[in-house]
Amino acid sequence: MSSIETRNPGMPLNLDWVLGSHVNRSAVERRATTIPTRRTVKKDWQAAWILRAITCIDLTTLAGDDTPGRIRRICAKAKQPVRTDILERLGFSQEGVTVGAVCVYPSRVKDAVEALKGSNIPVASVAAGFPAGQTPLSQRIAEIEQAIEFGAQEIDIVITRSHVLTGDWQSLYNEIQQFRKTCGEAAHMKTILATGDLGTLKQVYQASLIAMMAGSDFIKTSTGKEEINATLEFGLVMTRAIREYFEVSGYKVGFKPAGGISKAKQALAWQALMKEELGDEWLMPDLFRIGASSLLTDLERQLYHFITGHYAANYHMPMG
Repeated sequence: MSSIETRNPGMPLNLDWVLGSHVNRSAVERRATTIPTRRTVKKDWQAAWILRAITCIDLTTLAGDDTPGRIRRICAKAKQPVRTDILERLGFSQEGVTVGAVCVYPSRVKDAVEALKGSNIPVASVAAGFPAGQTPLSQRIAEIEQAIEFGAQEIDIVITRSHVLTGDWQSLYNEIQQFRKTCGEAAHMKTILATGDLGTLKQVYQASLIAMMAGSDFIKTSTGKEEINATLEFGLVMTRAIREYFEVSGYKVGFKPAGGISKAKQALAWQALMKEELGDEWLMPDLFRIGASSLLTDLERQLYHFITGHYAANYHMPMG
């Protein structure tokens, strides 16, 4: 992640702001349904948006059977996410298109750092008791420290959901602030809210505010392990919180949807949301990431279709 001009330092906890928040669920649902249909991107513009989406992907593998070999393969794909012949046909062969980051477990960070050496692609690590956030706080902090020691430049932390569900905003603020302090200047911090576990859209909004007040560089929807992951409803609520926080504080916080995003059409809808709610700056990898594992294959297939008029089989765009 290249550095944002001025990184969000956070602010003192403002409970009046948090407790005074309101979210109109029906209005959110109506607005979210219009996003994929009202703004459509065609032909040349669609290819450009797909290429931009690729540069914003956190290419992710978070499986129990991850091996050094799998990490090397995913990192090779991260460095060359689109086939050379496709880039040449699109006129982008000299642009050096890469993904935004590679995201792995802390134990695989060293493998990813080694495989990405010389590429300027950062390694992101999940940490702080991912995915449930139920381990002791000291362990969660130690996990962040270990990931950074291994070379992670971005840390995706998870929150204690019970703090949100019980309205213990002070404890949530203190916890995230400690994680931010642990990340320090060594790593940018993305705070995973696990929106599908938080009960109501209002609580998603409130948790978003707390995470930003505590110094998060990004707020992220999901771990990808919840029953409900990234939805446009959650995204709309979180981007509105980002916009309000920017208006109040002057600091820009990034946004990362993750979990269940596997098709180019979905990626384009998320990009439309960012453009309409936050503006063009939030279409760049400094402020927008998509957490995904299989999405890249479909984006590459769409580019192939754009230049040939037909779809290639998935095995022509292997993840490795």
